[in-house]
Amino acid sequence: MAAFKSDFLRTLDERGFIHQISDPEGLDAAAVKGPVTAYIGYDATATSLHVGHLMQIMMLHWMQETGHKPIALMGGGTTMVGDPSFKDEARKLLTPETIEQNLKGIRGVFSRYLDFSGAARMMNNADWLLGLNYLEFLRDVGRHFSVNRMLSFDSVKLRLDREQSLSFLEFNYMILQAYDFVELYKRTGCTLQMGGSDQWGNIINGIDLGHRMEGVQLFALTSPLLTTASGAKMGKTASGAVWLDEALLPVFEFWQYWRNTEDADVERFLKLFTKLPLTEIAKLAALGGAEINEAKKVLATEVTALLHGRAAAEAAAETARKTFEEGALAADLPSVAIARGEIEPGLGVLTAFVKAGLVPSTGEARRQVKAGGLRVNDAVVTDERATLGLADLSSDGAIKLSFGKKKHILLRPE
Repeated sequence: MAAFKSDFLRTLDERGFIHQISDPEGLDAAAVKGPVTAYIGYDATATSLHVGHLMQIMMLHWMQETGHKPIALMGGGTTMVGDPSFKDEARKLLTPETIEQNLKGIRGVFSRYLDFSGAARMMNNADWLLGLNYLEFLRDVGRHFSVNRMLSFDSVKLRLDREQSLSFLEFNYMILQAYDFVELYKRTGCTLQMGGSDQWGNIINGIDLGHRMEGVQLFALTSPLLTTASGAKMGKTASGAVWLDEALLPVFEFWQYWRNTEDADVERFLKLFTKLPLTEIAKLAALGGAEINEAKKVLATEVTALLHGRAAAEAAAETARKTFEEGALAADLPSVAIARGEIEPGLGVLTAFVKAGLVPSTGEARRQVKAGGLRVNDAVVTDERATLGLADLSSDGAIKLSFGKKKHILLRPE
């Protein structure tokens, strides 16, 4: 279609957030006419969200920035079922206590991106799902769903084609998600559900249910599933998830994740994950050769500032500068505590790297020594039988362990 007329859709389009819209003209017209209320759902499967969730969080952010009403919907109810979409097996069932604990950790992230003193809201689908009467739900809601159609969705079909079990519990997830959409419409006037492209079928179910139950026109908007230029899934690294909670991932490591962005992804990530004007992003993207590293530092600092605050982001950038450009022992590097009694008699260098979490095993550490990939206090480890003792402590009382050029840990005896 032609260029969007609403600031909301034009902003999402220019920054690369849009994959598919159920009725582009209709949604654009609604956004021009007046504030649109939209939601994205987040199930509480862990104590924190990770980088893979940031794209949708930023969509809610830009929605509020352009004058609309975003809802961050916590899945206190749907988490008890588990979304089977494109999963090879059922999710582990969580207790209500675990779900509530996870929700506490997740809620804190959103205040960095949404202004809850304004039009933004946080809601929990447990408020209406936990009190449902099963027979009434089947009669009033379930009758609108065709099992034949549900079986045709790729998220279900792929699971069955692989002859992998799909429980009746999981099969109900798409009905509950559709019901969420209708319930939010009745409670808040919400007419738009957003999410990743893997949620398209579930969202369309909600649109259809809204039409059948309420005679209302609802909308769907999905973002592309994001991978890096090399094909890696966003939010995951070799060492695990890139968490948004500082308690699970230190600010420096979060900053460093973005600093290590592939050259081909810099412009796209600046558009998606920062608030920098597009004109400034274009200038940064035009940098070539070694200068692209400066754009990566801007990316890392801006993304980190949104989540952890400007001061923390600049402190992480300074830690990186001292560590990589000056070779200094930066106090803000991630640290791992070790009992003083382990290091006093001499701790094997291979074991030290395993305890620091830089390598998974002493066998891998041994291979890295042979490849020249491990360093202690910036000196390359050449003897796999070497030991670390109190004499290796710096004036700051730590031993700096490095794996390659970008992974550093301070080992601190206690």
